[in-house]
Order: sequence, then structure tokens, then C-alpha cells
Amino acid sequence: MTVDTTRNQDNLQASLTQVQNLLNRMQLVEDLVHKQDMPRQQLVENLVHKQHSAELSKKLDQLHPADVAYILESLPLDERLRVWDLVKADRDGDILLEVSDAVRETLIESMDREELVAAAEQLDADELADLAPDLPSQVVYEVMGGLDLKEREQLQSAMSYREDQVGGVMDFELVKIRADVTLEVVLRYLRRFEELPDHADKIFVVDDEETLVGVLPLNKLLISDPESEVSSVMARDVVTFLPDDDVGDAAQAFERYDLVSAPVVDSNYRLVGRLTVADMVDYIREESESEVLSMAGLKEEEDLFAGVLASVKNRWAWLAVNLCTAFVASRVIGAFEHSIQNLVALAALMPIVAGIGGNSGNQTITMIVRALAMGQMQLNQAWRLWRKEIGVSVINGLVWGSALGVLAWALYGSWQLGVVMTTAMTLNLVLAATMGVMIPTLMQKLGRDPALGSSVLITACTDSGGFFIFLGLATVFLM
Repeated sequence: MTVDTTRNQDNLQASLTQVQNLLNRMQLVEDLVHKQDMPRQQLVENLVHKQHSAELSKKLDQLHPADVAYILESLPLDERLRVWDLVKADRDGDILLEVSDAVRETLIESMDREELVAAAEQLDADELADLAPDLPSQVVYEVMGGLDLKEREQLQSAMSYREDQVGGVMDFELVKIRADVTLEVVLRYLRRFEELPDHADKIFVVDDEETLVGVLPLNKLLISDPESEVSSVMARDVVTFLPDDDVGDAAQAFERYDLVSAPVVDSNYRLVGRLTVADMVDYIREESESEVLSMAGLKEEEDLFAGVLASVKNRWAWLAVNLCTAFVASRVIGAFEHSIQNLVALAALMPIVAGIGGNSGNQTITMIVRALAMGQMQLNQAWRLWRKEIGVSVINGLVWGSALGVLAWALYGSWQLGVVMTTAMTLNLVLAATMGVMIPTLMQKLGRDPALGSSVLITACTDSGGFFIFLGLATVFLM
């Protein structure tokens, strides 16, 4: 599997390189032709442009929509729009679903209403629900007007749920059968389909009221006696989800029970849709990316080639917070300016205390944020985990603090400085552990993302705290 993944990634990178080379060659040749003074120059320019555009379009047609999306995300805005214009119209909808939110915004802005309507009409109801928040409202209304009653109801149902609810990501494309028919009848029924829905590993068994009574795994269908009734071979113990359930909890259930698909039922246990492993993988990827961005203090995913002002807008808030915390740290140092002047070694050693504390705090906060995200930690367990992290911090502080203390003694000839170094290191690691548990726990309790700005906040605490502890101890015991 690793080899295949590596090969696929290499192929994707090769495709990106080919597209970039075609774009560069297209621009270079067209610039050269434009500079030439020749008869029918406009005609020649048009022919050259069409030739290169046809070659690039052919290359794009050979790629999966997800690969085209990756290429679009990897190109500057002008080249991105040039490539986007060469994508066949019947693929626009699928590619818009694959690109990041930031890039999707630039592509939608470049399309007129007719193009957007045509792209949206290619999508199923659940896919359209994913894209609808980014489309102009008049486009959504126009597309809804072209749907039949069942599709319109499905779209309205999907759009009524939040993105973090199962109803917002569920798929309406599924196969249903009755329990009182034979497997031979089911097989004949399946042969009427041109293709089965993606990730169809089971068929859902319902009664006359559309109530879910079980599932028929496809492997059971293939190996069981065709004369057997569905009721005799179907599985009745089924993992189900409600539309209001949290998608994160559903993703954990998929991982825990090795699910490929699962039914979504309403409060009366009527079948309304299904979840697939593809939905869960997309959710996990998006949440992982969001968590990484949040820990760095970024509000949202940023287009790599976005304009300067757009990037500034996305980054300024937590930089402002960081500026304030850095100012506090500088005032802490300023308060001990006399001590630093009398013992210059303090200036060389204090960054070590703060840096180790920051690293330790980030380790703790990463563990706590992950535990909260996975549902493995409840808020009432914070006290127990804090005590555990304190124990870890004390041991690490004594071990590594002692090593640095011995090193400080050897460098500066002061055993007292070594003791201060050891003590300060231990106390700052204890502070880091405390804040590493407290920050995400309070965020969660306040209903905020526990990862939001966590690395910025923990670094601020361990920097200011580390400077204060180390310089304070040095002032008391060495001056």
C-alpha cells in the first residue's frame, strides 16, 4: 500500500510539473509570436494559443477531479484561472467539490451565473448541499427549481443541518429491499442498476413504512443460497446514526467498527440516508487541517497564492495577541534588568528555561486537545490528567534541569546558579503542564475550539512564566 501511495503521489507531482511546464511554454511562445512583425500576426497568435490550449486541455481531461483540484490549488491566481477555463464544463461541479474553500471562492468569482448553474445541476442533492453555501443565492434557487420533488426535499433536508451534523454530510444514494423476498430476487433487482452507489458494501432492508429492520451485506448475498429469504441471512444488529448526531462521533464509530457505510435513521427509525467511509475520511482530513491551523492562530484555511491583504486579514488577530504577550514577557525581563546586569550569565540561560517549558507545554496541550477531539477525555477528568502531567513535569524537570544545572555550574563556576537553573526548569515545566491542561479545557467548557490559538497561548505563558521564575529565583538567591 505504501508503494502505491508513493507512486500515486509521484504521478500527481509529475502531472503538476507537466501543467506548469505547458503554461510556461505557452506564455513564452505567445510572447515571442506577439513580438514578431509578420503578416496575419493575429491569426498566428490565435493558432498558437489554440494549439497549446488543446494540449493542456487534453492533459486535464486525463486527470481525476481531485488531481485537477490539487493542481489548481498549487497555481498562482492568474495561471489557476487560465487552467480553470480549459476544464470541460461537465467536470466543473465535481472539481469545485474537491478544491479547498479558499480556492473554490476564487473559481466561483470567475464564473458567470450560467456556468455556475450548469456546474451545480451536475451534482446530486447531498453534493449540492455541500456546495450551496459558497454559491450565490439566486443560483441555488434556480437549481432547486430544476429538481424534482424528491431531490428538492433531499436538498432542503441536507441544508437544514450544520456541517458538523450527520444530516449535513449524509448521502441519499442507497439501495433498499424488503425482508420477505429471496436472494435470487435481490440479485435480479441489482442487475437492473447500471452501477451501484459508491462504497455500497450492504443493502438496507426496510418494511412497508420505510423502517429499517436490518442490512444485507453484499458478501452474504453472494455466498448464500439464492433460494433463502433476506430475513434469514440479514444482520439485525446494525450501527445506525441520527441526522442530529455529531459527525466526529460518527467518524470514531466508523474507525472503531471498521465500517464502510452505515444507515442514517430518523427518530422513528425510518431510513433517511447513509454515511460512507469517504464522507468520514473527508471530515477527518478537514478537521485535522483545521486543528493545525487553529493551533497556529489562523482563523481559516488560506489560499497559498492569496493576495497580501487577504492573508493579513487571516493572520492579524493572533499576531496581535502574540504581540501583547511578547510585550508582557519583555516587561518581566525589564523588571529584572538590574539582576541581569550584575550576572550576565542569566541573559544566556533564561531562553533555555523558557524554550524547554514551551516545548513541554505544547506536548501536553497536544495530548489534551487530541483527547477532547477523540472523545476520550471528559471535562471532569481534567483534575486527574493534571496530576498525571504534573508528575511527568516534575520528573522531566529534575532530570533535565539537573543536567543543565551541572552544565551551568561547569560553565560559570557557580553551583548556586546550577541549583537555580534546576529549580526554575522544574517549576516552569509544572507551569507548562498546568496551562497545557487548563487552556483547552476552558476553551471546551466555553464552547470554543480547544485548539484555537493554543500554541500561541501556551508559549506566552511559558515564556513570561519562565523568565519570571528563573530571574526571580536568581535575584533572591544570587544577588
